[in-house]
Amino acid sequence: MCIGIPVQVVKAGEYMATCRGRNGEEQVNMMLIGAQPKGTWLLSFLGSAREVLTEDDARNIDKALDGLTAIMSGETNINIDEYFPGLGDSQ
Repeated sequence: MCIGIPVQVVKAGEYMATCRGRNGEEQVNMMLIGAQPKGTWLLSFLGSAREVLTEDDARNIDKALDGLTAIMSGETNINIDEYFPGLGDSQ
C-alpha cells in the first residue's frame, strides 16, 4: 500500500535528510519542499518529503494508520474516536 507516513528529521541535509518514523530510520528526498531543520515533522511518500506537518497532524496521521492496520488485521471492535480523532465531529 502506498500511503504518506509522518517522519521527523533527525539529521538535516540540503537534498536528503535522515528521518525517523513508524518504520524506523530512512533517507528522505527533500527536493520538493527544501531543507528543513532537525525536529521538523514531514509527510513522506515513496521516499520523498511532500509537506511539512505540525506535531499534532503527524500524531493524528499515525493514529489513523494504526486504525487502518487494526482494520486490515481483522479487529472488529475498532474505537473510531481513538484512531480517527475528530472524524465524527459536526462541522
